[in-house]
Amino acid sequence: MQRRAVTALLAAAALLLTAGCSANDGGSPGKDDSASPSGTTAPPSPERTAGETPPAKGSVKVVRTVATGLSTPWGLAPLADGDLLVSSRDEATITRVDGKTGKKTELGEVPGVSPAGEGGLLGIALSPAYASDRMIYAYFTSASDNRVVRMLYDERKPAGEQLGAPDTVFRGIPKGVIHNGGRIAFGPDRMLYVGTGESGDTGLSQDKDSLGGKILRLTPEGEPAPGNPFPDSPVYSYGHRNVQGLAWDREQRLFASEFGQNTWDELNAIAPGDNYGWPEAEGKTDESGFHNPIGQWSTDEASPSGIAHAEGSIWMAGLRGQRLWRIPLKGTEASADPQAFLEGEYGRLRTVAPAGGDKLWLVTSNTDGRSDPKDGDDRILELRVS
Repeated sequence: MQRRAVTALLAAAALLLTAGCSANDGGSPGKDDSASPSGTTAPPSPERTAGETPPAKGSVKVVRTVATGLSTPWGLAPLADGDLLVSSRDEATITRVDGKTGKKTELGEVPGVSPAGEGGLLGIALSPAYASDRMIYAYFTSASDNRVVRMLYDERKPAGEQLGAPDTVFRGIPKGVIHNGGRIAFGPDRMLYVGTGESGDTGLSQDKDSLGGKILRLTPEGEPAPGNPFPDSPVYSYGHRNVQGLAWDREQRLFASEFGQNTWDELNAIAPGDNYGWPEAEGKTDESGFHNPIGQWSTDEASPSGIAHAEGSIWMAGLRGQRLWRIPLKGTEASADPQAFLEGEYGRLRTVAPAGGDKLWLVTSNTDGRSDPKDGDDRILELRVS
C-alpha cells in the first residue's frame, strides 16, 4: 500500500486538517478521534502457551450483556472481585458495575473536568499497589490542559461520595476540541503509560519537547520513569497523532492503536525512542527514520480506540468502523490477516479489556454525540474469543 508523505504543501494541509477534523471528528457521526484500563494483559489460557502461534481463524461469542444504560462511557478498570469501574466522559463520574448483576453504583464526580468535544473524563487505571493504597488514576481534560490525577476510593462512604480529592500527578498535556489522547495503563514494569494526542496542532508530534502526540512513561508519582529513552523526559515514543489504545502481550511487548487522518489508522508495536511518523507519514512508508505500523486500516473500517491482548492476538475496538478487530501476533508482527467481528451489531466500540483467559470486556460508545443510541445504550458486553 502506498503511504502519504507531507509535501511542500504541509502548511496548507495543516489548515485543512483542522477544518477536516472539526467536520468529521467533532460532533458529527463521522470520523472519531476520541483513551484504557489498567491491566491490559490477559493471563495465559490453558489451551495455548505463550510461545505458540494462534490459529489463522478466530472467533467471538457474546456471552452476555453485563450492564446497560451507561452515559458516554470511556475508561474501564476491572477490579479483583470481578466488578468494573467505568468513567463517563461527559458526566465526569466514575461508576462501579457489579460484574454479575450489572447493578451500577456511582462513586462520585471528579472535580475539575471540563468536557468539550473529544475531551472530558477519559482513561482510568488502578494503582499497581491498589490492594493496599486504593488509588484510582484518571486522565481528564481540564479548563487549561489534559492531566493525570489519582484519587482515593473509600467504599465505606455513601454512594456518590466515595472519591477522595484529586491529587494531580502530571499536568501540561496539550488539550483541544479534538485529539486529546486519554488512555492510561500501568505496564508490567509498574510504570504509568499515557497516550496523548497532538490536539489538532500537528507540529507537536515531532517536537520531543512537547507532550502532545506521544506515549509517555511515568513513575506512579508522575516523574519521568527510569530508563526512558530521552534524558529527564517523560517521552517514551513520538510522532503519534492520537493514541487511544495501550496493551502488552505475554512477553511484555507494548502495542498501541492510533487514529489516522483521512487515509490510514494504525496498530503499532512500540519501541522506546522511536518515531512513528506523524504528520510526515500516515500508515506504512518507505521513508527512513519512521517505525512502520504492523497493521493499517482505512479510517472508515476502524477509527480505533481501546485495545487488549488475549489468546495470542491484539483485539482492537473500532468507533467509526463499528467492529472488533482481531490481529494475530507472532512476536511484534501480525501473523495473519486481521479479522473483523461484530460488524455493525453494537454500534461504535470504545474500550476492550481482558477479563481473564479467553474472555474480554467490551464497552460501546453510542451516546457520545456521533451516533443514534438504541434502547439500552451504552452497554458493557462479556465476550469469549479465540
